[in-house]
Amino acid sequence: MTCLFGRCKKYVLADNDEKPTASHRMNSPYKMSNFPDSSDILKLCECLYANSSLLFQQEVNKMLMKKTSAEESFILFLSEDHQELACEVIGKRVLPEEIIINVENSAFAEVLEKKTDVIMNKAKLFNLGNNNNLNIQVHSYMCVPLFTSSLEEKVSSILCLINKNSFTVEDLDAVKSCSKYIAPLLYRLRKCEDERKIRKKSQCLLQVIKTLLIQIDNVNLLLKEVMTEAKKITGAERCSLFLLDKEENELVAKVFDGNDAEDPNQVWNPKDICMPAHEGIAGHVAMSGEILNIGDAYQHPLFYRKMDDLTGFKTRNILCFPIKDDSGVIGVAELCNKINGNHFTQFDEEIASTFSVYCAICIMHSLMWKKVRDAQSRSRLSNGLIMQAKVTEEDILKITSEMAERNFINEEFQKFSYIPRLLTDSEAANATLGMFADLEFSKFWRLRKTTLIRFIVTVKQGYRDPPYHNWKHGFSVAHFSYLLLKNLKLMGNQISPLEGLALYVACLCHDLDHRGTTSSFQVTSKSVLAALYSSEGSVLERHHFAQTMAILHADGCNIFENLSEEDYKKCLDFVREIILATDLAHHFRIIKGIKKVLEDGYDASNPEHHRILLCLMVTSCDLSDQTKDWINTKEIAKLIYREFFSQGDLEKAMGVKPNEMMDRERAQIPMLQISFLEQVVLPVYKLLSGFFPDLKQLVDVILLHQRQWEKVDIVFTENLSGSNKSPLDFLEDPRVDAAACAL
Repeated sequence: MTCLFGRCKKYVLADNDEKPTASHRMNSPYKMSNFPDSSDILKLCECLYANSSLLFQQEVNKMLMKKTSAEESFILFLSEDHQELACEVIGKRVLPEEIIINVENSAFAEVLEKKTDVIMNKAKLFNLGNNNNLNIQVHSYMCVPLFTSSLEEKVSSILCLINKNSFTVEDLDAVKSCSKYIAPLLYRLRKCEDERKIRKKSQCLLQVIKTLLIQIDNVNLLLKEVMTEAKKITGAERCSLFLLDKEENELVAKVFDGNDAEDPNQVWNPKDICMPAHEGIAGHVAMSGEILNIGDAYQHPLFYRKMDDLTGFKTRNILCFPIKDDSGVIGVAELCNKINGNHFTQFDEEIASTFSVYCAICIMHSLMWKKVRDAQSRSRLSNGLIMQAKVTEEDILKITSEMAERNFINEEFQKFSYIPRLLTDSEAANATLGMFADLEFSKFWRLRKTTLIRFIVTVKQGYRDPPYHNWKHGFSVAHFSYLLLKNLKLMGNQISPLEGLALYVACLCHDLDHRGTTSSFQVTSKSVLAALYSSEGSVLERHHFAQTMAILHADGCNIFENLSEEDYKKCLDFVREIILATDLAHHFRIIKGIKKVLEDGYDASNPEHHRILLCLMVTSCDLSDQTKDWINTKEIAKLIYREFFSQGDLEKAMGVKPNEMMDRERAQIPMLQISFLEQVVLPVYKLLSGFFPDLKQLVDVILLHQRQWEKVDIVFTENLSGSNKSPLDFLEDPRVDAAACAL
């Protein structure tokens, strides 16, 4: 089907139509009856007071349709680049969406090129528009160019009339006579509208800046606000904002498709979206620093269509613009789908360019403000750690002397049933040094003994003293990693020696400076830790890694000092990933990946399989207290719930209702333990035993504890109600141990 008006979605020829091959210019003396009378001109002038070009066009169309007896009349406006024509009103009807016509190869090209009028009385039948509202069949038409003024031969628009048995010379003369009045009035009216639009947009921009400045102390809220306002002022359906990470040469999505990272219905998590800075539309804009306006996204070679296939969203058009400061591009904003138009306009480009300047200023100030606040927070944290973990030379000499006196590494120590918590804090420090040697880390990596001792003592001092998350817990977790590495002979087989070193050190340090409260509590209480890490998630785990790095960088504590530059960087990366993996939320995210590796078979040459296994192992180490005997398991429960209840008391003081496990008045400890073993602990060790069948013994121990807690729950149910004892005190009741040990 051929389109008479060129590449236009609204004007379509029937299959048997032919493109007109000639135009007809009529020149004859004007007849007085064809001139517009004074009442017509007055009506047009009256429309000017309404400040509406749409109303003016309606009056023009009515006048010309009456004067020529044409079925319909409309005006096509030429874009500034002379590439497109737009129609807003047909006859008396304002269109819900303007019609856009490409000038090239259309019937109007001749009108614009020769600045002449055209009459076609033998036009083949075609449809004007392709929907029910615009289903107009056209069989004849007349076009007259309108100029910006009588002194300027610059075409601003085309006046069109359609469907009359035969347009005559008189009709043409009448329209041309009217056009002398219509053209300048319409041109000036539209200019006034454009000025009003610009003024309104300017006011919007000022309001935008005011809004952005309010959020300048919160980068995440600021970035979301930036894109919300960008959507408003350009009329976009969706938006994305990427910041340029120049060190990694990546674009990192901070706001994606206009969604909040916390929205549970969101398909993509912005934190997970990174792309090379030179790829795709956003990458092209980031590298070139130039705005990119794409009318048809699917036809553009840089468009990545797979994202639409995955999300179900269809991108029609895109406006992508850079955000710059004095040093160059700092980010890219990508707007999708003009809501009330077929594409983003040149006016949208100008607004976006202006908007981007203000965005850059606000973003840079916000990032700078965040750096200042983060530096202040880190300084406070570091000062606290220094005071807490300060180690004197006297301490070092004392510990060194104690470590020379006794070796804790023996056959009993190397069993999975061994309970490391039975050692004193000093004995645990001694045993930690022994494990470094027994695993041959000291020999293989040339770790100096004095540096190791200073590191171990500083780590011990770096743990606070909450009931559970203290030095004993850190040491116990490290001991279990030692058992895995030693008994399963992992290094050199399933994992590399460097990964083994990283696992052991990460386990030792994984809860440094733990405050005895959860990450969610840090966020709720708006703590210093939350200010530093809440935007990245895993608040506590990120702090534990930061403290680990602080100790490694302290004088005389860098146990990795003799590693090569490459191994040093790799080891720190491993330590970071392993510590972050102690967040149970991370474990639940990768369960599918773990099961997939188990199904496919572990491939020691695949780095991703190494990562999966290390993450699973550190989770099992963190939960290893549940693999010991009943007495230890019960004592651990008492310590954990003492810590939980302390947090619950703090939450109540803040006016926040704690969840059940944190509330000493509501917690049903046996049932909570059963649930914890069933939903968390048991699945972890079943997966681990899938990799290492010899660890089936640990699964059996956990299943035994599950049955023991079920027996204890019966005792609780029968005896605790009406009793003055708290759940924690009741765990000391002899009937509890009697029920558990009866199995």
